[in-house]
Amino acid sequence: MRIIDRKMLDRLVAEAQASPRRRKNLNFHPGDAFCCHRLLNALEPDSYIPPHRHLDPLKDESMVMVRGRMGVLIFDIAGNVVRQAIIAAAGNAVAVDIPHGLFHTVVGLESGTVFFESKAGPYRPLQDEAKGGWAPAEGTEEALPYLAGLIGLLKG
Repeated sequence: MRIIDRKMLDRLVAEAQASPRRRKNLNFHPGDAFCCHRLLNALEPDSYIPPHRHLDPLKDESMVMVRGRMGVLIFDIAGNVVRQAIIAAAGNAVAVDIPHGLFHTVVGLESGTVFFESKAGPYRPLQDEAKGGWAPAEGTEEALPYLAGLIGLLKG
């Protein structure tokens, strides 16, 4: 049995803040091949997760806020934002369930944000058709301005 306590969250947030990607996950499943992935994800506001989708009909994913606030954005096939929400541990909306096939991303809206995520395994790298080709790749010069625009949509 593992207890998720504030000390565990604090350690995970510190690791995310020290990471070049500005996020860090803590897996509870035993490995990438396991049938059900359960993990904590710490996400800082300057971490960019490129929009993507999970095409496998078994790959719906659920995220439950544990600490902080994040934005969830859903895109159409052309990259237009068609739905957005703010999910907050202390807010009205505290979780999101994203069906497979929808282009989506999440963005941290305050430092120290942590959410619990669950989806079917096994892990498989995203294929090109699962990536939003209209969005910049992670680590590119265009990524942070694009991220700022997404955050601006949530605050606007």
